[in-house]
Amino acid sequence: MGSSIFLMGPLLARFGMVRISKPGGCVIGQRPIDYHLRGMRALGGKVEDIHGDIVCKSGRLYGSSITLDFPSVGATENLIMAAVLADGVTVIENAAREPEIVDLANFLRTAGADIEGAGKDTIRIRGVHHLHSTEYRIIPDRIVAGTLLIAAAATKGRVTLHGVDASHLGAILGKLRQAGVRVDTGHDIITVEYDGPYQGVDVRTAPHPGFPTDLQAPLTAMLATARGTSVIQENVFEARYKHVNELIRMGADISVDLRSAIIRGVESLSGATVESTDLRGGAALVIAGLMADGITRVEGLSHVDRGYQQLEMTLRDLGADIRRITV
Repeated sequence: MGSSIFLMGPLLARFGMVRISKPGGCVIGQRPIDYHLRGMRALGGKVEDIHGDIVCKSGRLYGSSITLDFPSVGATENLIMAAVLADGVTVIENAAREPEIVDLANFLRTAGADIEGAGKDTIRIRGVHHLHSTEYRIIPDRIVAGTLLIAAAATKGRVTLHGVDASHLGAILGKLRQAGVRVDTGHDIITVEYDGPYQGVDVRTAPHPGFPTDLQAPLTAMLATARGTSVIQENVFEARYKHVNELIRMGADISVDLRSAIIRGVESLSGATVESTDLRGGAALVIAGLMADGITRVEGLSHVDRGYQQLEMTLRDLGADIRRITV
């Protein structure tokens, strides 16, 4: 799985050696691990490729100044986890600013780490000799929340989510409002409500605080029946339109040109048998099935299960006619 690479930083810092398989995950485009490896080398690690595994060794890690070519969430997290136990000060420039970065830093601080600047372009970590046990409550999953909000709007429903943080969802809430969906927010509460036919919107994915690439596919499904034309530009992963062909099977009018998708709204979608080839694309197909006339069968749920806990049960509790079958 893609997250296997995240074990490199903390294990290297704790034990001085780590051997992991090359990461897998959804096939949505290039997901280079060069940022991770260059960062570990900058901290004093020696990285080798041995029989297809990545092996990294070090004596003691030492603080360093590291500039990322791209504000990679994974590389930023990995370097933070390695640097908290390194000698001296580490400075990460062009760091990712996602809420998950801030949450990781807050967690590590409760365990004794010395971290400044999380959520900004520059993060400064002063290494400590050890961390201690702690208790911490992680932030809500903004992508799951966003998926449910989009599903509610796409099916002309009204849903209130509790235990969410609207400040983490500014880009998606803004696009829903722009499309004509009613959105109300309160302390840990977000309500979306269908308020008449929604309009097409233009979207450009970008690192936080831009529109999250992980919600591009679900929003594409919703916009398939919006009035007018929508244009989506995918700026993070170049191969994140594999769900489009499946949406076209259901009657959507979408054309893809390199990193852009042009969506011409249609009156309705029709149920079909479609296949999920990646996590968020699978969620998009589930949403499209809820929108469509007739029965939709979504295959390849193993992808969806990696990012959503019993998604069909949550949707059924919200009124969806959905069930999982085993073939």
